Amino acid sequence: MFRRTFWFTTGVAAGVWATTKVNRKLKQLTPESLARTAGNKAIEAGHRLKDRAVDFALDVRDNMAQREEELGEVLGINSDPELPAPRRFAVIENRSNPKSVDSDRTTYSYNRNEDH
Repeated sequence: MFRRTFWFTTGVAAGVWATTKVNRKLKQLTPESLARTAGNKAIEAGHRLKDRAVDFALDVRDNMAQREEELGEVLGINSDPELPAPRRFAVIENRSNPKSVDSDRTTYSYNRNEDH
């Protein structure tokens, strides 16, 4: 009798376990669940791709700076060159132009949005 009870209980437990497994799998295969899973995986892939792109950009920047230093040493370029003096332009006032600003003349508006 004990043997039959043991196998009956084992069968019931296996049936409950199998039923819950199948129900979970069916819930995972619904369209909503598949869409949610695909969306989550796409977001994760995007984050991984962004992290790799940032790492690549930092590596490129570091290697570029290193190569510039090497080229500067080889070519004998000073890393802190003296800058030339700023250029100065002479401003010539055009008195024949009616739009030039004078205290005794009338001035015109430069607003293009005004009605003319």
